[in-house]
Amino acid sequence: MVEPLRYGVDPERVGPYEVMGRLGSGGMGHVYLARVVGGTRLVALKTIRPELSKVSGYRERFAREIEVARSVRSPYIAQLIDFGPDAEVPWLATELVLGPTLAEVLASHGPLPEPAHCRPAADRARP
Repeated sequence: MVEPLRYGVDPERVGPYEVMGRLGSGGMGHVYLARVVGGTRLVALKTIRPELSKVSGYRERFAREIEVARSVRSPYIAQLIDFGPDAEVPWLATELVLGPTLAEVLASHGPLPEPAHCRPAADRARP
């Protein structure tokens, strides 16, 4: 579910992206629904909490996260599209995957049957 932006808290723009709504947040940052300014392609835009970007070594950790994301190719993982590790507030953009969260699926349907999780796990394990 997309939540409205919080005035004075959430950015209206990050890098070349127009921020349209909040998808979620956690201890390390926020994830927004965004699109390239003037464009139509929607992305999931992850930003890091500003105070973390000032912590020694954190930007390097985020840069490593980006490098790992760039190296992964799988139909089960949203692909990295763009990134700004050196921005005032570091960010990365991935494909937007629409659908319920795993928590929502489990809450409404209970545990998944074995084929629903064994096939993706086996595919990820292949070189």
